[in-house]
Amino acid sequence: MADVLVAEGLGARTRRGWVFRGVDLTVGEDELVTLDGAAGSGRTSLLLALAGYFRTTEGTVRRLARPALGFVAGVNEPEPGLTVAEHVEERLVLLGRASWNLRRRRRQALDRLEGVPLEPRTLGRDLDRLGAHLLCLTLAKVGEPGIIFADDVDAGLSEVERKMLLEALRDTGTAVVVTERAA
Repeated sequence: MADVLVAEGLGARTRRGWVFRGVDLTVGEDELVTLDGAAGSGRTSLLLALAGYFRTTEGTVRRLARPALGFVAGVNEPEPGLTVAEHVEERLVLLGRASWNLRRRRRQALDRLEGVPLEPRTLGRDLDRLGAHLLCLTLAKVGEPGIIFADDVDAGLSEVERKMLLEALRDTGTAVVVTERAA
């Protein structure tokens, strides 16, 4: 199994002190890695640093595959006024993977949603927490990444919903790094 992410001695320090420090992590392709910790422990900051969205002050991180963000509250969330299908269509257009023909482009978006338990006409503002995670995961997969990062995969979800989300994350065919609260 090839490595898709390698972090060595990774740390981030702010004026208030260390957010995280001394992190060594290797993630292989098709591997699911969970970072857990209490609220305020720096797990979201670490997740974002591993994905390349948070500045670190020591150590190194090598992303050996294209990263993508799933749901990260306040960073990567569904747009309230777009439908689920419009989100996917927009992502296809932004990545240059959509047809110029409107009818064909809409069909491409609906094809990406096949098997995803979301109603294409639901607005982003009307999605529950699981729906937001599933939509962001679908959007991440459009870019065909080698590693996907998702935050708080247990927050606001029932145990059944959490298991459904983790199964969807495992079925991406990519490496996945997620955060959870400490048990």
